[in-house]
Amino acid sequence: QVQLVESGGGLVQAGGSLRLSCAASGMILRINGMGWYRQAPGKQRELVAAITAMTSGGATNYADSVKGRFTISRDNAKNTVYLQMNSLEPEDTAVYYCNTQGLTHWGRQFDSWGQGTQVTVSS
Repeated sequence: QVQLVESGGGLVQAGGSLRLSCAASGMILRINGMGWYRQAPGKQRELVAAITAMTSGGATNYADSVKGRFTISRDNAKNTVYLQMNSLEPEDTAVYYCNTQGLTHWGRQFDSWGQGTQVTVSS
């Protein structure tokens, strides 16, 4: 079983910054893709940013709405993924979820989600 613990959400004024963290723990052999999603009230969950494994080049992918403002990164030694969010806008208000995929020590693939962290941007 793989657990994800998120932190870093909160209330910020428009134009401000926040940094989200998501640490994975458990019987993890290898983490492949890591990503951040968000879900605003009344809307579907959407991909915000994703990063591949370093063995795959650590390529990143961003939603058009956050390009140039958000940066995803990962620390493989800590099994942690980060989302640096700058120039925040009220439209960024949502619950943010991290997601990781990989392989456990038992040879089973996992696709785990964090509990979500609220980000609220005031105008």
